[in-house]
Amino acid sequence: MRKKLILINPVNRNRIGLTVNPSSRFPPLGLGIVAALTPDDWSIKIIDENFECFKYEDADLVGITSFTASVTRAYELAGFYRAQGIPTVLGGIHASMLPDEALHFVGTVVIGEAETVWPKVISDFRRNNLQRVYRAGFSELRDMPKPRHDLFHPGYLFGSIQTARGCPMDCEFCSVTALNGHRYRQRPVEEVLDELEVLPEKMVFFVDDNIIGYGRAAAERALLLFKGMIERGIRKDWFCQASMNFADNEEVLAYAGKSGCRMVFLGVEAETVEALGETNKKLNLKVGVGKYKEVFRRINRHGIAVLGAFIYGMDSDTPRTLRRRTNYILRSGVDVMQTTYLTPLPGTRLFGMLDEQGRLLYTDFPGDWSRYDMTEVIHNPLLMKPHELARAMAESSQRLYNRRTLYRKFIKTWYTTRDFTTAMWAYSSNCNYRNVSLGLRGKSLRR
Repeated sequence: MRKKLILINPVNRNRIGLTVNPSSRFPPLGLGIVAALTPDDWSIKIIDENFECFKYEDADLVGITSFTASVTRAYELAGFYRAQGIPTVLGGIHASMLPDEALHFVGTVVIGEAETVWPKVISDFRRNNLQRVYRAGFSELRDMPKPRHDLFHPGYLFGSIQTARGCPMDCEFCSVTALNGHRYRQRPVEEVLDELEVLPEKMVFFVDDNIIGYGRAAAERALLLFKGMIERGIRKDWFCQASMNFADNEEVLAYAGKSGCRMVFLGVEAETVEALGETNKKLNLKVGVGKYKEVFRRINRHGIAVLGAFIYGMDSDTPRTLRRRTNYILRSGVDVMQTTYLTPLPGTRLFGMLDEQGRLLYTDFPGDWSRYDMTEVIHNPLLMKPHELARAMAESSQRLYNRRTLYRKFIKTWYTTRDFTTAMWAYSSNCNYRNVSLGLRGKSLRR
């Protein structure tokens, strides 16, 4: 008789953040990889709370993934199965950073990347010998099994694909390096293209933290990927994440645009050297804040919009500096505007520092993890009160996401990219952030 594996993608039921917008939801790629690593004699189903309320289904084994903001919900769902004596396995970034906490709520924790340990998890399960902890190494990405895209909910507007892992930058607030290591590891281009060809969605998100990578060899590899998409006739509109080095190579930019790139997410974070120094944003400092606008212009010239991400609540921030940051965002060449609170996530140096200094506002864990979704003030800033930071963010949102500003940004994007489709992508993204801010604004002003 076939064994049944249930895989669950939990969602924070109280704090939906960007997932209020269908176009901001992306398939749980990690669960698709786990499914692909599971032998063919298993029956597999993904329960995805992005689209459906959880309903208990019997299973032989349950696997759950979770970010920090949704881990409380993950623990709750795991409890339903543990009460029935069904083995539960939790993976993902939060469990990898805090395995001891997770072990209070699940039977087994997978730390790190699933590829190197999931076959052993299945083998141990069959022998009724599941371990409490499986600690994965960094997997080489050649010959990776293709994620089971066929198991994802058909309601996703975007397909997701990963071409590389790891980041040498080690920013103060980021846990990517802690999970995936400092070494930038890349999948072979042909394997990525093979997977792109079978993605059913017309729009695709490259989930890499930096699709261009670091150094000349990585840029040449990105160029091969973009050229390969064109040569194979892979017609996708796509967006990605990158660093300021995305604009370094004009040929790479040109082929990115020709292959369908509509938007790139850049972690701009701040417009001052002092603030960037706090976050250890080395690459931005190397480029120089005075050259940001030229970076944005070079990207726009190839029909690509820039999604600029900015952080509010650094130790050097005051209400006055945040007003200047908002002014900068409005004047800058970014097409899409994302502003979030500085949020200390487990596994980052930022979390360790603020925890040690007693500056975290919410420490009743695991319940308070649901607050750590970048939409709430989580710590005591140095130069202002938490309510002052919340008010500054609310005022910024009112200025950034009013209809007049969004229309002006749309016209600006259309003019600089000469591409109406790209301009509509940028406008829709700004409307998504407006929807989030409208949901948060009243709460922020009351605090």
